[in-house]
Amino acid sequence: MAESQITLKDVHVTLDGAAGPVRILRGIDLDIGAGETVAILGPSGSGKSTLLSIVGGLEAVTSGALSFRGRDLTGLNEDRLALFRRDHVSIVFQSFHLLPTMTALENVAAPLELAGRADPFGRAARELETVGLAERTGHYPSQLSGGEQQRVAVARALAADPEVILADEPTGNLDGETGGRIVDLLFRANSERDTTLLLVTHDEKLARRCGRILRLKDGVIASEEPGVERAA
Repeated sequence: MAESQITLKDVHVTLDGAAGPVRILRGIDLDIGAGETVAILGPSGSGKSTLLSIVGGLEAVTSGALSFRGRDLTGLNEDRLALFRRDHVSIVFQSFHLLPTMTALENVAAPLELAGRADPFGRAARELETVGLAERTGHYPSQLSGGEQQRVAVARALAADPEVILADEPTGNLDGETGGRIVDLLFRANSERDTTLLLVTHDEKLARRCGRILRLKDGVIASEEPGVERAA
């Protein structure tokens, strides 16, 4: 494996439910190397999205430890976790999460402006060109197709130059052909920019494009296997 980048040790996540505590993750041990592509498969409710949220610093662990390149993130408060995400992680969601009152260019540039990056609009324009939307920079989300909106979301993720991209069912709202284009963009970022890609999906064929496949069941990693295409 490449140099260890993300490490989870005996991670548990328990939430309060109406009928009592609900154990979402129950002792996850995981090591992800820099530049890896890892797919997370499992039935609904198995803890896939929660695991992604833990890695991205969006949710706190109940017990256990999370570290990034040896830096312990477990006890960080929300502000410090937000800084960690800003500097290291980008997230692509199933539902795009674009701001409806902003153009495609503004949606990509806004996080860069907030982070104090140089030339945010120039950088945003270049990334939109990378994903094939150079002619759509002035369009609002309502004027874009679902696939175009997801490409804007991918451009926004790439513009931050993240070390890690987390993708939560990024093709779930798209048809097969359009989803394939989105996935190609994510894997291209992995190969050309050496980003680590952690991908939650229900799609076995998509999962097998990754170097490793983790199968979650009832909050634990039930099995792990190499991706067929990468292993060949």
